[in-house]
Amino acid sequence: MSLEARKIRLIMELRRGGISDTGVLSAIERIPREAFVPGPFQDQSYENMALPIGRGQTLSQPQVVAMMTQALSVTKRMKILEVGTGSGYQASILSRLCRRVYTIERYRELLGEAEERFTNLRLHNVTTKLGDGYKGWKEQAPFERIIITAAPKEIPEALLEQLAIGGILVLPLGSQGNNQELIRITRTENGFDHENLGEVRFVPLVHGMPKGS
Repeated sequence: MSLEARKIRLIMELRRGGISDTGVLSAIERIPREAFVPGPFQDQSYENMALPIGRGQTLSQPQVVAMMTQALSVTKRMKILEVGTGSGYQASILSRLCRRVYTIERYRELLGEAEERFTNLRLHNVTTKLGDGYKGWKEQAPFERIIITAAPKEIPEALLEQLAIGGILVLPLGSQGNNQELIRITRTENGFDHENLGEVRFVPLVHGMPKGS
């Protein structure tokens, strides 16, 4: 089966799995997932599964990427913060839907590879930073949307502070190996509303920077 046929099959599977946002489906169709997948896993680019990308990190399952993106309710004029660039796939999907994506990664090697992909795909509205995701990106705050692509044990305070009033934060929450929940947080004038979107499994969000970075 060709990559194109596999991509169509995946889109159909996402629709059946509850992804109804046509903008999200269109972005997934337009961004070549094979460009983010290491060589040995190329033939699995359009399988609905997570794949390893090195440094103990993973490229999330397309269903989860689509679900998190749909939960953000992104519009064209928005500025988004992503914590955990990884392969760059989630940021690339978001770049098709919003004004600008700011994305933070703690591993220099992963960030360099992601930046190369953004250049190759001519995604000019993605700004990257090597840093500690727990701290967010204060200089660029507030953000209308924030997405965290690794699971903290508790919600990082700095990221709540950097969320605009009316803004939405989507993240997996919980310890590795235990039940993690996908949470959507909306900031209101009076505080934060929490909504549970179901169980997920992510690598942990780690404090600080790796040694030697």
